[in-house]
Amino acid sequence: MSLPKIDKAHFTKFLVDLLNISSPTGFAEPAIAFVEAELSKYKQLQLSRTRKGALVAKWKVESNLPPVALTAHADTLGAVVKEIKSDGRLKLSRIGGIQWPTVETEGVWIFTAKGEKIRGSVMIETASGHIYSAAGSQTPRDDAHLEVRLDARTTSEANTRALGIDVGDCVAFDPRVEVTNGFIRSRFLDDKACVANLVAAIKALAESNQSPTRSVYFFISNYEEVGHGAATGIPSEVTELVTVDMAVVGRGQNSDEFHATLCIKDSGGVYHEGLNKKMRALAEKFDIPYKTDVYPFYSSDGEAFWNAGGDVALSLIGPGIDASHNYERAHMDGLNATTNWVMAYLLEG
Repeated sequence: MSLPKIDKAHFTKFLVDLLNISSPTGFAEPAIAFVEAELSKYKQLQLSRTRKGALVAKWKVESNLPPVALTAHADTLGAVVKEIKSDGRLKLSRIGGIQWPTVETEGVWIFTAKGEKIRGSVMIETASGHIYSAAGSQTPRDDAHLEVRLDARTTSEANTRALGIDVGDCVAFDPRVEVTNGFIRSRFLDDKACVANLVAAIKALAESNQSPTRSVYFFISNYEEVGHGAATGIPSEVTELVTVDMAVVGRGQNSDEFHATLCIKDSGGVYHEGLNKKMRALAEKFDIPYKTDVYPFYSSDGEAFWNAGGDVALSLIGPGIDASHNYERAHMDGLNATTNWVMAYLLEG
């Protein structure tokens, strides 16, 4: 059996559109709704939401085999307003593991509780070279010294509050998406690239009139970046869970941008040997380019489910993403390999 053909143009457009939707953890509803609208096109799927707001898409199949699940997350790193300073600028509190030096001078949107969007940028307090000179480069890039400079006429806390901004408002960093020479550069490919993998696999199967060998739950989570995205919401009847999330690319890693990767171990320990062997066998049967790797500073939605008592076999696959939690980059070869691996699992897993 050959795998269905991936609609690569649709994959790229869907991913770019999803990347351009602001969705920090806790504020991911717009991205979840976008994915929900896309999946509603396929009559094979039964869509529902968890109480936490995650999206569940069930593809029901008449089979004696027990159901399985795949998960990817639509929430991203971001921040909230921690303090409105006396000069009208904002201090931030991070959501997830954003690295402050990587977002200095980045554009942001502040989403107020009343639905307004206000533009700004992240600046170091000692930004002006004509004032601070060398002192500016020596200032720590951290919560205490970075601020948001608003693109509004404000010079006081009262001015800023008059704009509708309050403590706790969502702050979303610009993704800066660019597609070039087979690469996609953007913030938040972790893990919107893998949401696109699942959507592309569903589309390819549905349009080729093929279906999974057993019932499948596709779980699009919205709290992964803070550690508990898939802790609840995956039905107890599921026996296997394949987490689809980015593979770490960098010094000392085996992963690269041109392969999919099977993670053997991360900071939470080793994944399920039996399911890992099944995933390896599928990749080899369908000539899917893959590598294996270990991620020392990484955890996944699958582990969140395990830690909450989920009784499933668990594996983790995903495309290689360079510069994770920074200005990330992926290549279509690794993205296509991951989509094919997902389809192979659905058709023969």
